[in-house]
Amino acid sequence: AIAVLLLFGAVTLRIRARRMALRAFRRSHGRLDRYKLTRKAIVRETLLAEPEIAAAVREHAAEAGKSEDDTWRRVESYIDEIVPFFNLLTYYKVGLVVSRAVLNLFYKVSAEYAGHRQSELPRDSIVIYLMNHRSNADYVLVGYVLSGRVAISYAVGEWARIFPLEYIFKSFGAYFVRRKYRERLYHTVLERYVQLITRNGVTQGIFLEGGLSRDGKLGKAKIGLLDYLLGVARDPALRDRLHIVPVAINYDRVLEDRSLLRELDVREGRQRPPRFVQVGEVLSYVWWNMARLVARRWKRYGRAAVVIGEPFRVGPWIDQQNREVGNLFGIERSERLARIQELADEVLMRIAAIVPVTPVTLACAAIQSFDADFIAHDSLILRMEEMREVLAELNARVITHEGGVEETFDRAWRMLRMRRILVHSGAGYAVIPANRPLLSYYANSISHLLGPFAEGVRERDALPAMMAMR
Repeated sequence: AIAVLLLFGAVTLRIRARRMALRAFRRSHGRLDRYKLTRKAIVRETLLAEPEIAAAVREHAAEAGKSEDDTWRRVESYIDEIVPFFNLLTYYKVGLVVSRAVLNLFYKVSAEYAGHRQSELPRDSIVIYLMNHRSNADYVLVGYVLSGRVAISYAVGEWARIFPLEYIFKSFGAYFVRRKYRERLYHTVLERYVQLITRNGVTQGIFLEGGLSRDGKLGKAKIGLLDYLLGVARDPALRDRLHIVPVAINYDRVLEDRSLLRELDVREGRQRPPRFVQVGEVLSYVWWNMARLVARRWKRYGRAAVVIGEPFRVGPWIDQQNREVGNLFGIERSERLARIQELADEVLMRIAAIVPVTPVTLACAAIQSFDADFIAHDSLILRMEEMREVLAELNARVITHEGGVEETFDRAWRMLRMRRILVHSGAGYAVIPANRPLLSYYANSISHLLGPFAEGVRERDALPAMMAMR
């Protein structure tokens, strides 16, 4: 009798959870890729039946001198590691509520479309969002901004394979990728999984730089996952359905900016601080912000901005490549990758052109252009106004919600003062030398939009009329 009651209770909870999830999904007015709801066991069996994986198993077993049974067990462990288990309740009832609360606690979120919305694309479109990568908060930010449109499946690095992050990301539909892991067997499994979900219309998001920017500038485009995704275009029917959407992200404050700059220092040969110092910094940050919350002196970290660019079809590009080389997917892999690199670089240029200009990044770029330790207030405001006019001429995505230049600087000044980047001195502001790297970090995020201004050129007439790609 007890077992029956427990079973009945479990079934009742399951039904209620399903109803809650469906209600939350309908409230979001989003679109869900049906294949996301496919059980992990079915995805696993589909991958294990792939002839390409079977061939890779035989090859790996022969090269490593292991039995095929052992190699198949290795494949199963890779599948278990990569494949997520999307949970409707977790994503729409828990994830979106928490992300909305956390993002609005830390930031003033804004989103803008620089082109057509995804709803204007054909319903059978296979959409790939390619994004720049500023912060680990990007996963939450873009997912939140697009929650009313679609649930994105992300490729997540192995940094998140710790409890409870791994469970959370997988329940949101994210799949895990090992960076810089060269084993051919693993990459065959990953490629077949990525192509499986792409063929079934799952919307995916990829950070094109492959990792976080350490210096604030846009990095080089990485093409590994993009090559796997485009592999489905061997089928002409799928080729015509593929669309790429560039997405640009920027912040008034990147939560991990100091850690990223420290990693840059380590790469340049400087010594990393001891572990206890790093832990102390984290604890100090948490304590300080908790104290501000309790004392009701909490202030948000400014703007977190997303610009969603103009979608474009991949089919015409592939048709052009086929006219030039006969068959893009029939040539040597190195030559194919070189051509895909050109596509990735072009997308990165599109992302660069729509990177949102937030108050802090505009103020930092203006300060940086003086190349001085002291800047008069009037000169700084004038420089920001000149830069904003030029950016508007270039059709750059300047955040104008804050009002005029004076209001924009006031918002930036609060953050720069709190971060101890600037101090007020007489009729102007002095740059704290120890925090000049932070100043450069934020200025670098929009330096590609400003041309000679970013190099300290004073005259507005010296600015280029437009970026080369425009």
